[in-house]
Amino acid sequence: MTLDDILIEIKKAENIAIMAHEAPDGDAIGSSLAFVLALRNMGKNAFVVMKDEFPQNFSYLPGREYMKYDLEFESPDLAIVLDCPNIKRVNADARVYFEKAKVTVEIDHHTKNDMFADYNIVNHVSPATAQILVSSFEYLNIEITKEIGECLLTGIITDTNGFRNTNVTVESFEFASLALENGINLSKIYKQAMMTMTHSKFEAQKLAMNRMEFFEDGRISFTYLTKADDEALNIKAGEHDGIVEIGKSIEGVEVSIFLYEKEKGFKASLRSNEYVNVSEVCLTFGGGGHIKAAATTLNMSFDEAKNAIISEVSKYLK
Repeated sequence: MTLDDILIEIKKAENIAIMAHEAPDGDAIGSSLAFVLALRNMGKNAFVVMKDEFPQNFSYLPGREYMKYDLEFESPDLAIVLDCPNIKRVNADARVYFEKAKVTVEIDHHTKNDMFADYNIVNHVSPATAQILVSSFEYLNIEITKEIGECLLTGIITDTNGFRNTNVTVESFEFASLALENGINLSKIYKQAMMTMTHSKFEAQKLAMNRMEFFEDGRISFTYLTKADDEALNIKAGEHDGIVEIGKSIEGVEVSIFLYEKEKGFKASLRSNEYVNVSEVCLTFGGGGHIKAAATTLNMSFDEAKNAIISEVSKYLK
């Protein structure tokens, strides 16, 4: 299984469906749009299968016209899943296209991966799926146009937390430099993706900060939002992003925990600073992610979820 094999499948395919994990972040969105633009440039009938979950701060990204939820074809020749360690994390309605596809591909960078497709390209040390696509496109001689570059740079910037995380690599900066040389406005992308927020997102962050608690001598920060909060503040897709980073930035905190209520249970988002592997913490509850950034779903009441996740994190503290 090589990139050359995947290129052969792409060339053979006419109808192609691209998908990513539910509640997509900048890497999932940027990678998906970069890939669909590349395939469209190759003359393929390609679409990104993604619900109306597009965070407003990514509205500048090109390729959104190729995002559809009901495709004209039920059985794609090829289905490509990006930035997703297991197929269960793809929205159930979108997952149908994967299940009916003649050939399946996944490209991902998460620490734990189920290798669930016919062709699996997984690089655990890459800071973003978008960065895997940069090297993949270059190897396959797929032109990285200015539009594709904007999408890929967005994925790299967001998954490295603005080049601030320890997962950032030399290749991350090399692509940023190349993007600048090709006329891509890096500062504009950085500001839009990382620094711009809606009024409702600001209110959500303010409420979460006011609720923040500390445990284990200040080494764990914890906060939360409920569905009632989301309704009261008119929280939209993607506007929970960044809240977990607030606790992480506080002196003495090793692990930041943010819970937000879903239709069933709570989503727990975790970040660590130095040594706690939060992916292992989340794996205990069926989730996962990266060493210093991971998430899981807790199908429990609020008190149960809060106590369970804090208790598990406490086991990893030195």
